[in-house]
Amino acid sequence: MQFKNIIGQEAIKQQLIQTFAENRISHAQLFLSSEGSGALPLAIAYAQYINCLDKQADDSCGECSSCRKYERYIHPDLHFSYPFFASKDVRTAVDVLDEWRSMVLADPYFDMDIWRSKLSAENKQANINIAECHDIIKKLSYKAFEAETKVLIMWLPEYLDKEGNSLLKIIEEPPQNTLFILVANNQEQILSTLLSRTQIVKIPKLPHATVESYLMDEFGLSENQATEYSFLADGNLIEAKQLVANTQNENADKFAEWLRMGYGNRVLDLTNFVDQIAGWGRENQKNFLKYGISFLRECSLLLSGAEELVKLPGSAMDTAKRLSTHVLNLSMADAIISELEKAHYHIERNANPKILFLDVSLQLVKIIKFKTLPKGTQYIYS
Repeated sequence: MQFKNIIGQEAIKQQLIQTFAENRISHAQLFLSSEGSGALPLAIAYAQYINCLDKQADDSCGECSSCRKYERYIHPDLHFSYPFFASKDVRTAVDVLDEWRSMVLADPYFDMDIWRSKLSAENKQANINIAECHDIIKKLSYKAFEAETKVLIMWLPEYLDKEGNSLLKIIEEPPQNTLFILVANNQEQILSTLLSRTQIVKIPKLPHATVESYLMDEFGLSENQATEYSFLADGNLIEAKQLVANTQNENADKFAEWLRMGYGNRVLDLTNFVDQIAGWGRENQKNFLKYGISFLRECSLLLSGAEELVKLPGSAMDTAKRLSTHVLNLSMADAIISELEKAHYHIERNANPKILFLDVSLQLVKIIKFKTLPKGTQYIYS
């Protein structure tokens, strides 16, 4: 991976190259960005540049033996760690390394949903477990095979639980010529003990113009279509590509139908829907709830008279307008968002999905059909 292959982020590229030129590379760095901004490709390109045998002024050469191995992610001194779904056959990240390599080779811009689709996730939750932490310590205790610097790139350290504390000593006092790069999306979910031992490199969202140009050049979209997709993606290149490929999931239709069932007090249909959603698996359930929260926030903008700020595509926009005109008011939208956020919190903590979604469904009936708001959500809007 060379810097030239990364979309945008020119200032960050120059900043990273400058750290090498000035010999001030921190041994533990946290690349912090929102999804789809290119943090993982930047981390790989940075590691490749550091170990390149014929560095250029603004990039690695791409042709030396080190670069050729980096391009295929088979360099013996390049290590990856990432969330995975443990089982009797999968104990550490190395056990799914072939799947990881093939995915990064195909497209280094991906998120947890895409990675999950490559694995046998079933109803399990991904994490970086204690066995993986011990394997990291073991790998980094060896001398470098070829390169001057050993590199460990950890994607999504947010999935480290308290077991991550076992890495503190090796991060604080690493073996000679060892570089840790953590690639994260959410600073608040990272262990504070880990966070305090890293130098944070903040990577901004991609500008709309950059995403727009990429979509026109790569997919041949018209300017109007590229502008619409870049606006909807809001700097997330992964989401922009999904819009182009028209591979968005069915959350929009399912959530709209859930609201209709609540408004119609269709209890039997709601119980059948709860049975269906209970079998989706926790990650899909969480994504469904996140979509609902985002959708209702857009409805709140409509209700506040700020339609020009709404970022919903055509059919979802029509649904939001009908709801905002005939069904919802701001306090009701607020109350439903609160219920969905609480549900998301409990799903992450292994709540029984059937009980949880049945409770939320009944709350929808109370709020939408009978306009009975939970205590504490009655607001006066001017």
